[in-house]
Amino acid sequence: MSRRLRKKIEYLLVGCDVTLNGNAPWDIQVLNDDLYARVLLNGSIGLGEAYMDGWWEAQDLDGLIYRLLAAQLDKRVRSWRDLASLCVSKLLNLQRRSRAFLVGQRHYDVGNDLYEKMLDRRMIYSCGLWDSATNLDDAQEAKLKLVFGKLGLEPDQRILDIGCGWGGALEYAATRYQVRGVGITVSQNQVEHASRRCDGLPIAFVLRDYRDLRGSFDHIYSIGMFEHVGVKNHRTYMDTVHRCLRRDGRFLLHAIGTAVSTSPTDPWINKYIFPNSMIPSQSQIATAIEGLFYITSWQRIGSHYERTLLAWRANVEHHWQELSQAHNERFFRMWRYYLSASAASFRARRNDVWQVLLAPVDA
Repeated sequence: MSRRLRKKIEYLLVGCDVTLNGNAPWDIQVLNDDLYARVLLNGSIGLGEAYMDGWWEAQDLDGLIYRLLAAQLDKRVRSWRDLASLCVSKLLNLQRRSRAFLVGQRHYDVGNDLYEKMLDRRMIYSCGLWDSATNLDDAQEAKLKLVFGKLGLEPDQRILDIGCGWGGALEYAATRYQVRGVGITVSQNQVEHASRRCDGLPIAFVLRDYRDLRGSFDHIYSIGMFEHVGVKNHRTYMDTVHRCLRRDGRFLLHAIGTAVSTSPTDPWINKYIFPNSMIPSQSQIATAIEGLFYITSWQRIGSHYERTLLAWRANVEHHWQELSQAHNERFFRMWRYYLSASAASFRARRNDVWQVLLAPVDA
């Protein structure tokens, strides 16, 4: 049985430049022959879980996954989980208000120690800009300069950060541009860390779902949060932003995006990394803003994300001995797989990163 299943896997790998137990750094080294059945039965989630369990290795993990994605292998190996995920996403609103805090608890609250070691000094958890940067600190500062330059911040303006992370972006805005601000997040750890970071600055951080936003702001921005909103809620999100933004203000949406509209996320990502996430498409964003906002500019910066992700992975690997006091080996392999697969998806141009600058239509 194992031999027959191995032949099926080898047939699927034809054209991928990947072999089983080969000599290339991106070749799959099989450590458990049950791997073949697990992948054929469960697809992407089977491959990811088998890596977490130590059933296979690859020296160049992102190089392997890039080759699988470039050959469209993920679209050829479908499992019942993919169909179930599609059906559930069509029938239910997985990002409804009652589930809004799940991603905060499951992902962002796994421990500030991990993110402190993985990210730059401001703890910005999104794509940096590497045009003239040689390290994460400079790459993320370049990205913040781009964001706030587009918004045209002026002293004493009141700004809103939807999905504020650990407060690094608002801290930068307040110290460099002398603005006041409010940041909201669904992570209790982020609220506590951001409040300590920005103590003494005219900034407040609140544990809150975007649907509960009130108030008026000169400018609003959101960096890497829209991927958690879900297509069934895109219009509600944009209505909320429009209601809270002054008519002469600007809204900057920074988000991972894809060229093809879809509802479900990858089953492995949904289970282990970002529950209920959904990467938006260009047309879905355009539909959500119709009648509310004009598009002032739409910039693509996704070519910078692979390098950002690989820098994060290098930091985790460098600090793993310290991090292993709180996280076990299976978690480490899960996190390494997540960062490697994400880097591969940008190299294969499956995903992009957009900065969309919007102005209210009734300005």
